[in-house]
Amino acid sequence: MPVKLVIFEDNAPLRRSMKTLLDGVDGYEVVGDYGDGSNASEAVKQLKPDIVIMDIDMPFVNGIEGLRWIKETRPETAVVMHTVFEDDDKLFSCLCAGANGYLLKNSSFVQLLNALEEVQHGGAPMSPSVAARVLRSFQLSSAAKNKYALTNREIELLQFLVKGYSYKMIASALFISLATVQSHVRNIYAKLHVNCGREAVVVALRDKIV
Repeated sequence: MPVKLVIFEDNAPLRRSMKTLLDGVDGYEVVGDYGDGSNASEAVKQLKPDIVIMDIDMPFVNGIEGLRWIKETRPETAVVMHTVFEDDDKLFSCLCAGANGYLLKNSSFVQLLNALEEVQHGGAPMSPSVAARVLRSFQLSSAAKNKYALTNREIELLQFLVKGYSYKMIASALFISLATVQSHVRNIYAKLHVNCGREAVVVALRDKIV
């Protein structure tokens, strides 16, 4: 059985070219191609692709939102982002939304094929400059955690604060008492040298703690 692919790309000539090239490779079949992500959920539900190649900058529904819909609808479908963007915001938004790979459009067709092959074997292919950004962010995050001497539990609570959870919501999510949450939060404030939740969130995001 060939590996079933779906392409989301608003550049029509590029989309047609990719479809033609991929259909010409033994073991691959492009079962759908679309100019935006507005029908991403329905497409993967009906076509059941093994891999989606997803652009980011598309009209109506962009690739990041389309990625989220795909992962909610059919988590087993792998999604490789194929984009010109390599800024941290879009990169980490895609990774947090469940992207299985992140390839820049200046990559060769051979590199795209290698990425598709890697995804099939559980890998997470990335363009070299993108992988370097991920590594650098990880290193900064690790350094920040060491700097503030936060425990794993305190980092977990800080992640919930960044998401806007109240103390009661955190207590419910972690199955701990409200008093325990408050105790952890006081320790977090002391270690981050802040006086309130908003300041804690600012430090957490600024120093890439979470």
